[in-house]
Amino acid sequence: MASRYNHGVQRVLAKLEASINSENYYEAHQMYRTLYFRYLGQKKYSELLELLYNGSTLLLKHEQYVSGADLGILFISVLTQSGTEPSQNYFEKIINLFSLMSPLSPERDVFVQSALRWSIKNTEYKTGHPDLHKKIAQVFWREKNYIMARQHFIYSRDGSGCAAMLVELHEQRGYTNEVDLFIAQAVLQYLCLQNTAAAQEVFNSYTSRHPKINSGPPYILPLLNFLFFLLKTIECGKLAVFTVLCEQYQISLNRDPCYRQYLDKIGQLFFNIPSPRPRKQGLFSSFLQSFFNDVEDEDSDDEQRNTASTSYTAQELD
Repeated sequence: MASRYNHGVQRVLAKLEASINSENYYEAHQMYRTLYFRYLGQKKYSELLELLYNGSTLLLKHEQYVSGADLGILFISVLTQSGTEPSQNYFEKIINLFSLMSPLSPERDVFVQSALRWSIKNTEYKTGHPDLHKKIAQVFWREKNYIMARQHFIYSRDGSGCAAMLVELHEQRGYTNEVDLFIAQAVLQYLCLQNTAAAQEVFNSYTSRHPKINSGPPYILPLLNFLFFLLKTIECGKLAVFTVLCEQYQISLNRDPCYRQYLDKIGQLFFNIPSPRPRKQGLFSSFLQSFFNDVEDEDSDDEQRNTASTSYTAQELD
């Protein structure tokens, strides 16, 4: 029985090789799927993972984007079904496939979301391993997709990389009077995720890298001074200082209506301030509130965690 099975597999492999050599990629894709079911039935996970990764890479390099992405999605499925632990080795393979996929392919989004779900296995992270988020962000950055790059950087621990991307984004697409706005939202969002280390790193790196920012502190721009003092205040944990700080910089904070909601959440997380009474919300506020709801879900799982991740739409992070 086993020899007949092995003979059948060898026959499919030979047909697969012939299809590739003749550049019949449609047929090759079907052979890969046939082998997928056969190996999966035998629980030959190691061989199957290698087969799917190599097949996906080959098809994608030949611009067979739908077929290549399909094998990539199966690759993630096998990682999940086999109970494979997240590791840097597999993160690299995932990112290689991701970078080869067409940015316009809807299958690409399915692939990356499946990969992020797999990456949380036996970890404290709820919406994707930060190391994988970092690598995804770097791919989007190379593609000049700043919205998605920023989204994934926020979920990573790479404050320095996020800062470098934000400097480039502002210089290419921002107005001069927005230089402080680009960093403010990133710092506040990192803090809402209780990622204080990344918040400090992104602030330090952005203010030192950006050619339009004077050396400081103190800074010429009030909002930058507010962020500097906010990070210090969180470090010392003094509620009275936090309250006075928000009052003194109210004019700067009024430049973006979402800042108040971020600060409400920061007050709850770091200073035990009760949640404010809910207000009537518009569409944008509803999007923003979904961000906070996800953060609260994470807090309930582990209030002592220093780094958290949360799902967020591209519109929220723009």
